[in-house]
Amino acid sequence: MSREEPRVPRPEQQPFRIEVEPEPDGVRVILCGELDLATGGHLNEQLDELRTVGLRRLVLDLRELEFIDSTGLRLILRTSKLASKDRIDFTLLEGPEEIQRVFEIAGLTDVLPFRR
Repeated sequence: MSREEPRVPRPEQQPFRIEVEPEPDGVRVILCGELDLATGGHLNEQLDELRTVGLRRLVLDLRELEFIDSTGLRLILRTSKLASKDRIDFTLLEGPEEIQRVFEIAGLTDVLPFRR
């Protein structure tokens, strides 16, 4: 018979949200909360919609992101490839240390256009 470990409550996570701020020739998309399988579809729809308006510059701001899984990584890679195809200047603003660590482990820090 196995004993259950006491459950450690997780700190309160902020709900996932996307903020879009206009910038010269484009937009800055700020990601807040957790980007994962449950929330990735919403971001994918938002980014696809933004690509159709003909912007020249897209900045994806990860500074308020608290968690990212492989779904989020795949979505960001897809966005980078589509931006290149559409000749959109795409940049990622680095997230907190734990978020950047996921990109490092996946070998994507030299592949994606990060800036501080």
